[in-house]
Amino acid sequence: MRHRKKGRKLGRTSSHRKALFRNQVTALFEHEQICTTLPKCKELRGVAEKLITLAKKGDLHARRQAAKMVQGKRLHDKKRPLRPDVNGQEVISKHEVLQKLFDELGPRYQERNGGYTRVIRGKTRKGDGAEMGYIQLV
Repeated sequence: MRHRKKGRKLGRTSSHRKALFRNQVTALFEHEQICTTLPKCKELRGVAEKLITLAKKGDLHARRQAAKMVQGKRLHDKKRPLRPDVNGQEVISKHEVLQKLFDELGPRYQERNGGYTRVIRGKTRKGDGAEMGYIQLV
């Protein structure tokens, strides 16, 4: 029986889920809205809310805890120059995401007690009929 088992597995191993949420929460903080499947949106909501709550605290310990959950690209290496990603945009570093989280998003939600994100249902995906959704910062 599956009593008191919190969270969705999403058909992935625990390490794959962790990597998925790290990448998606980084994209959410960078673009402030992303489109993905509805179950992923609902699970990502909790991760994003916890990180924004850490950003509201704003101390060094909270920044280090948030740094564990934010995925960033490696900065310029002498051997390999920094390349644009597949969409032609420059890659964003982990430091830039943390800076936006603690300098912009934390103060923005300082007066708000939770509910920093919203999940909106979208259309079904054409290829496999999966329910799509948008998760965005309020």
